[in-house]
Amino acid sequence: MMNLNNPIFHDEEKAREALEAVRWPNGPICPHCGNSDPETIAKIEGKKQSHRKGLYYCNEKQCQSQFTVTVGTVFERSHIPLTKWWQATFLMNSSKKGMSAHQLHRMLDVSYKTAWFMAHRIRLAMTTLGMDPIGGEGKTVEADETHVGGSKRNRAYVKKAPKKKIVMSLVERGGMVRSFHIPTVTARTLRPIIVKVASRKSRLEVVPVV
Repeated sequence: MMNLNNPIFHDEEKAREALEAVRWPNGPICPHCGNSDPETIAKIEGKKQSHRKGLYYCNEKQCQSQFTVTVGTVFERSHIPLTKWWQATFLMNSSKKGMSAHQLHRMLDVSYKTAWFMAHRIRLAMTTLGMDPIGGEGKTVEADETHVGGSKRNRAYVKKAPKKKIVMSLVERGGMVRSFHIPTVTARTLRPIIVKVASRKSRLEVVPVV
């Protein structure tokens, strides 16, 4: 359940502090040079009228840059309040059936264009590209596929039912899940995905959805 009393959903200061705690659990890190020395990173917000909240300065000789916690993240260069970002992120991650931009637009009281932008950025942050293979020695990876879409019911303006799409998922027990669209269910289409995504040391099981 969403705790509507959580200050990160209403207080911009608390929302920024929460993001800093998640991104910098051991203190600020300069996104420009990677410096994390507290002796050379200073918080400079409020020293000038133009200084925005949460502004830091890296005093490394080769850097000399200003930054906030949003630099280098999907929130960078966004004028949307962090409280809205926290709300959208929570809603998208807690909704069992997904969350459309139109739904975010209605629930967050933002424009559809803003909701679409936020949804796109949040999904980008959740991508798993470049991650290590799932599974490993002593672990089990389950594989299964299903057909989605294709129903003509409740489609008043569609004369012909759209073609069903095939989705294949690999699930590491107690771990990550990776899903892919595939053209057909054949060894030729499945094998390249399995050997790339799952560690060859894993035990592979094909388990039907109940």
